[in-house]
Amino acid sequence: MSGFPVFKLAVFLLLAGNAVIYAGTGTENEAVDSLAWFVLLVLFQVETAFEAVMQRRGVARAIRLIRFLAALAIAAAAFGYLRDGEWLDAINAMLWIGVVALLEFEVRCPVAAAAQRTALLAVASALYSSLAAIVLVWVWQGEWFDAYDALLWLVAFVAIELNVQKTSRRESTSAPLRESLAEIVDKP
Repeated sequence: MSGFPVFKLAVFLLLAGNAVIYAGTGTENEAVDSLAWFVLLVLFQVETAFEAVMQRRGVARAIRLIRFLAALAIAAAAFGYLRDGEWLDAINAMLWIGVVALLEFEVRCPVAAAAQRTALLAVASALYSSLAAIVLVWVWQGEWFDAYDALLWLVAFVAIELNVQKTSRRESTSAPLRESLAEIVDKP
């Protein structure tokens, strides 16, 4: 399992369980949202950690198509939250869409991302800090499962972000702190 450390596997399994719970007991928006995000997360992991798989033309196309469909489902759920007046969920969804847009830029345009590393780090820090604040709001509201789920998502996407950083490190040098964090997260 060298391409998929035990830590990440545990987080992914917990998120899969959460998606099943939301699909079975949540609102329609929660079910669509959690399942689509889980699909997107798994595909981001494949794309950033398993380069050999992505070299196959048909596989890469299929992954991008499925990611596009998941993104449409995520957008539909976000608009559903807005329509239903679920403001915290809507803000959370919009922040996550921002995180994905940032990751897409880093994955699709690695040279430009490396040139703008400081700015991208500032944007990523603002997005992740805002998402952490939402976790605290859910705790304050007594929405324990939502807070737990949101915290797991933060951990999962930080792990994906570290994969992206590791990939871009091959093309340019990176800060020692990022390398230390990547080693901790990727330790089998």
